Amino acid sequence: MAVFMYCRDLSARLKVFMRITFIVVLFFCPDSAVQADAVGDFYKGKSIQLVVGYGPGGGYDVYARTIARYLGKYIPGSPSVVVVNMPGAGSLRATNFLYTTAPKDGLTIGAFARDMPLMGVLGGNPNVQFDPRKFTWLGSASSSVNDVYLMFVRKDAQVKSIAEALTPGGPAVVLAGTAEGASGNDVAVLLRDTIGLNVKIIAGYPDSGAIFLAVDRKEVDGRLVGLSAVSSAKPDWLKPDGQVKVLLQFGRSERNSRFPEAPTARELAKDDRALALIGLAELPYQLSRPVAAPPGVPPERARALQEAFMAMQSDPDYLKEAERLGLDVSPVDGAQALGLIERLAASPKELLDYMRNLHGDK
Repeated sequence: MAVFMYCRDLSARLKVFMRITFIVVLFFCPDSAVQADAVGDFYKGKSIQLVVGYGPGGGYDVYARTIARYLGKYIPGSPSVVVVNMPGAGSLRATNFLYTTAPKDGLTIGAFARDMPLMGVLGGNPNVQFDPRKFTWLGSASSSVNDVYLMFVRKDAQVKSIAEALTPGGPAVVLAGTAEGASGNDVAVLLRDTIGLNVKIIAGYPDSGAIFLAVDRKEVDGRLVGLSAVSSAKPDWLKPDGQVKVLLQFGRSERNSRFPEAPTARELAKDDRALALIGLAELPYQLSRPVAAPPGVPPERARALQEAFMAMQSDPDYLKEAERLGLDVSPVDGAQALGLIERLAASPKELLDYMRNLHGDK
């Protein structure tokens, strides 16, 4: 009888202990499933706005619309994702909106130019109203691992080789660009200063589609642009019998195997300082198609967006559609994106001053 009473007492004590332990675990270690349910309840039946800093038809827009078709599938609650175009100032308008005005509830994300993080780090420009280190970074849909940045010209242009483009006193390569902060404009000036490129920039085109049209109409010789943008918008142009020729590669240290005859900018650097400037300017190109949410998104929703963004990169249907559209898939996650921006901010002052003056010239 004593043994029975002892066992029953021990059983009661164990039950009390287990209840206390359960309460403590709930209090100090919230169940991830409970958090997921809360995120799912929030997103269920809602729409996420994906704000793109360019007009329809360009590379950023094509990426955004492809992402929009698959991202919601991996977010708890399966919200729809709607693309909203907000062109202006090389995507500066959309980037400022995302940072200063967009709701911080996890229902707005943005896609903007790869140069925007650098502009934010440099500071000193009153038009730049954001700190890229404070965005809620989802990551980048592609990187310079595959999505190399190219300078191409029409095959019937006056300048037909990189040697001619570098000849002192020779004819200038006429390239089209958009607005302040646009990578095509800045890289062209950087190449002028670091490798001696003879270049004339015709700026002010509203978006990538307009620039492709300008090249097609022979208003300009060519442009600087990411490989994925050409592959999606003008897939026949880069074929052996296409109408353009790649003269230069930017954004990576080694030549892309698809264009073995086109040198990298690093190969053509005139001295160590030029090489260092090119290396700094190429850092943002590891974020070829950046995607972020505003600062201050609730942590559990931020985590859901970040995890969904990376999970989508392995979706078979997404990969199939990306291949069909000529889109590169070499993703960078949110933590890596933030790490690259921190590296930018930690660059030597002399190099940052050059980049600051480059942006200030415009």
